[in-house]
Amino acid sequence: MSQNNDIDAAIGGTWSKHTLVVYGQGTLPSTGTYDANKLEEKAREVTKGNQGNGSSFTCAAAFLYTFGSAGLSSTDRANRKAIDRWRIIPRMLRDASTRSLDTTIFGVKYKAPVFVAPVGVQSILHPDGELASAAAGANVGIPIIMSTASSYTIEQVATANGNGQRWYQLYWPVNKEVTVSLLQRAKKAGFTTLVVTLDTMVLGWRPHDLDTAYLPFFAGVGTAVGISDPAFMAVQGLEPITEPRRKYPLDMEAHRQLLKAGDREALLESELGKAWIGQTTSGVFKTWEDLTHLRENWEGPIVLKGIQCVEDARLAIGAGMDGIVVSNHGGRQVDGAIPSFVALEQVCGDAKIREAQEAGKFTVLFDSGIRTGSDVIKALAMGAQGVLVARPMMYGLAIAGQKGVEDVFRGLLAETEITLGLSGYKSVADVWGKRDEVLQRLDWLA
Repeated sequence: MSQNNDIDAAIGGTWSKHTLVVYGQGTLPSTGTYDANKLEEKAREVTKGNQGNGSSFTCAAAFLYTFGSAGLSSTDRANRKAIDRWRIIPRMLRDASTRSLDTTIFGVKYKAPVFVAPVGVQSILHPDGELASAAAGANVGIPIIMSTASSYTIEQVATANGNGQRWYQLYWPVNKEVTVSLLQRAKKAGFTTLVVTLDTMVLGWRPHDLDTAYLPFFAGVGTAVGISDPAFMAVQGLEPITEPRRKYPLDMEAHRQLLKAGDREALLESELGKAWIGQTTSGVFKTWEDLTHLRENWEGPIVLKGIQCVEDARLAIGAGMDGIVVSNHGGRQVDGAIPSFVALEQVCGDAKIREAQEAGKFTVLFDSGIRTGSDVIKALAMGAQGVLVARPMMYGLAIAGQKGVEDVFRGLLAETEITLGLSGYKSVADVWGKRDEVLQRLDWLA
């Protein structure tokens, strides 16, 4: 065995080998850093420098749209505090020489329990938007979850994802025909699991966006799924638009000036954007009984995203759902809500839910606050079977496009695998649901 092979074997895990590329070849991250806090700072700086249409406008508003949360952002801050309060208990003299993050969800084997989260309007931070993150997911080897608020169509994102693994996230339209059309398109495009977001029946109170009157949908960004849909466009009396116009950087003020001047294209984009918002964040609240319609029109697993209450998780089981994402939308919807990690603790601590998980009848995923590899391990130990990563991915996208997204996830997964081994474990199964063995809560850190 060569010296390089000796070193390669000593690393001990598929994802950990990423460190060899960095140290051995001097390959620096395209984002400039693997530090999650510095990543956020770098993205803020990068977006400040993106000028729109030759004006003084910059994309700072685009960064704030991603970074910002509801109200005083207290829920977002609480998400991180709740995760930080739990600490890993490293164990020594255990053989973790060979490690794997392989996991199986809904009968499908994945290389890691980490998903590219369903984030909308990604093109406000990079012109390639969802095409870049979809391609990055495929290249890294982790599944993507596409948002209904995508800047690109279902078919375009599927093509960019190629042979990758992909799920589809639904912002639930009011019109049942539109809903069925979206589900049919997603299934035809190879999306295997439906993720239904429940906490955005109306947009949250977001001062970061209200202060600049920044809502991309009203400028025709984030509406690609709608304007390319035959059922939605039939309601508008129009033909589907399968190649949405790129707008980067998105200059909302310039768009408003076009509206005042009567620009026909801008007027159409604005009207279609308002109509699409009227379908997907309409203020019309669904009920548990409405899930029947989704089950009747989707073959495959259905996951409910936005669950924060044990009783709601139980209701999801009773409604025949296959899983949930314990999530508070990264704090973007309800200011003063409980931290998502606290909700995860409560949900996974419920005997009925744990029994359904262990029987393979119910899956619990987690998002809202994941930043590091240790965060991933904490979520798994608490009982989540996988995690979704959103803001770090968007920051990587803003800084370096597809390569930036790839570097964010390769770094996160390498850190997860390394931390797993250094804590005395070699697989996801070793830590899953073993909160009292793997973690300790330190309230003085609050």
